[in-house]
Amino acid sequence: MINREIIRIKIVQLTYAYYQNGNKNIDTAEKELFFSLSKAYDLYNHLLMLIIAITKEARRRLEISMAKAKREGTKEPSQKFAFNRFALQLENNKQLQDFVETQNRSWADTPEFVGRLFEQIEQSQVYKDYLASDDDNYANDREVWRRIYRALIEDNEDLDSLLEEQSLYWNDDKEVVDTFVLKTIKRFDEKNGAKQDLLPEYDSEEEKDYARKLFRATILNADEYQRYMSEASRNWDFSRLAYMDVIIMQIAIAEMLTFPSIPLNVTINEYVELAKFYSTPRSAGYINGMLDGIARHLIATGKLFKQIENKENKTTNK
Repeated sequence: MINREIIRIKIVQLTYAYYQNGNKNIDTAEKELFFSLSKAYDLYNHLLMLIIAITKEARRRLEISMAKAKREGTKEPSQKFAFNRFALQLENNKQLQDFVETQNRSWADTPEFVGRLFEQIEQSQVYKDYLASDDDNYANDREVWRRIYRALIEDNEDLDSLLEEQSLYWNDDKEVVDTFVLKTIKRFDEKNGAKQDLLPEYDSEEEKDYARKLFRATILNADEYQRYMSEASRNWDFSRLAYMDVIIMQIAIAEMLTFPSIPLNVTINEYVELAKFYSTPRSAGYINGMLDGIARHLIATGKLFKQIENKENKTTNK
């Protein structure tokens, strides 16, 4: 699950923290990096647990409504959502149950939030269409949760604020993790029952190696990389650059030089996007130009053996 997008975000954060910390111990900082990445995986599981918490709240309210209907002799409410087959399969998932056993945090700790979110779901057109549909099968049960997640959970300011309170590590993780939750919902298959595989924390050891090598190269070669920046910014006052701009470019140069298989344009584009989020409004354009110039200089001086795509979408062999 943990991919290079999340890794780059964490390395920007942890590199910045490394230089702000008076005790610059790279081994300690690396442990913090991997702990931070593990918290992103915790968030993935925690958001899957939110689906279960909402379903349990639906069953709790259904029980009350059915007792009321029985007393008053009125029509019983639909049980369709409370016993949604996908949600029940997720609730019984062995991997998720194992995760819960290791956690001190539970959605049961925030019943008011879960209750409000369920009420929002009840009022949504997605929910109403689901109850009104005559199609009663597993595929529709799974699809309604995909649609609910996208409509009411993926972009939810109250949830974002709550997650930020629950863990400082989750501030910038949710947008990326949401894509993995949606992918997991889509992958569920009724025949797999409780043994349905969730996404692994890492797809392979390669991603862990990428994180370790990129972080260490960024820190250990800082003087060299900043010299490249200084040389490329002769028309600018390097000392007046935003500190985060320096950090972002330092990591980008580390990636250029350490990972021959990653295309230069991919590296430049990824860190320009990070600059839009983490630095000043003008930073993205400046960093784009700087990294392009640094890459061309490294190629010309024989320090980098890659291709860089020009504005006409042609490639120049170096």
